[in-house]
Amino acid sequence: MLSREEVLDLFFEDLELPDLVKLSLKQILSFKPRRAGFTASGAPTNINVGRTMRNSHGRRIALKRPKQEELDAVARQLAELESKPPNGAARDRIAALRKDLERLERRRRRIAYVDPVDIRFNRFDPQPVPNASAVMFCLMDVSGSMGEREKDLAKRFFVLLHLFLTRRYDRTEIVFIRHTHEAQEVDEHTFFYHTQSGGTVVSTALEEMHRIIEQRYPVAEWNIYAAQASDGDNFATDSERCIELLDRRLMHLCQYFAYVEIIDERESHIFGSTENGTSLWRAYSAIDEKWPNFQMRRIAAPADIYPVFRELFARQPALRKSA
Repeated sequence: MLSREEVLDLFFEDLELPDLVKLSLKQILSFKPRRAGFTASGAPTNINVGRTMRNSHGRRIALKRPKQEELDAVARQLAELESKPPNGAARDRIAALRKDLERLERRRRRIAYVDPVDIRFNRFDPQPVPNASAVMFCLMDVSGSMGEREKDLAKRFFVLLHLFLTRRYDRTEIVFIRHTHEAQEVDEHTFFYHTQSGGTVVSTALEEMHRIIEQRYPVAEWNIYAAQASDGDNFATDSERCIELLDRRLMHLCQYFAYVEIIDERESHIFGSTENGTSLWRAYSAIDEKWPNFQMRRIAAPADIYPVFRELFARQPALRKSA
């Protein structure tokens, strides 16, 4: 039976943050132990009690080790007979019960409750730890146009992203930004659980991201990533502002930028195979054509989330930015 860690390893197999290249000054190759099943030898502190007792139980059943209840039952019968006046038949029965009791006790001593062959230790294999420092910006539209369904799909995508980052990368920071007509950096709990509504100005999230990069994340030292989720609704003239911010500022700084647009399931048949879409989708299409490190996908139902996630973060050759 696979452990939770092994299931997650399979779940995120062949996924990575693309183009993770910038190393901080004190980087050396380092390894971190990861759970890798069980082994028959190891340190006492790594004994897996559950697996050991399971092996012990199976061995005792296979070898038919007498249970304590069997010994107790024979001992009770013996005590009951010995408490009565002896006669010939009783003496024979007492002798037989004593013989059975001795046999059971010998067999029970011979078949140990826990044998060295039962013991299993947690196995840990050294796995390389990514040495580069990286930051992921999570940008989510929480404006009035994002209904509960759209927000739920966006949050599910970001939950998967958060699990992937915390599972695979020990030195990755996550910055959460929510926006309506204004953007704000928030903590993880606020990002996923607090409700908010208002108008939509997408560029405010991009501006907030750029401000935080300049303040806290020197581009020479940090790999900068972003994932944005929106329903594509935006203020009429703001999509051009988004193009300007991405083309002139952010795409020069980012290793990778992923945009996920949440659409209605009825729209998936219309937009799934064409470039038609919202004003933001059309605006971002221009960025997608120019910048290889920009990717965009659509999500219409919960079943789309994991396939889209794998497409966005599949292992791939290093990306090259346009000049």
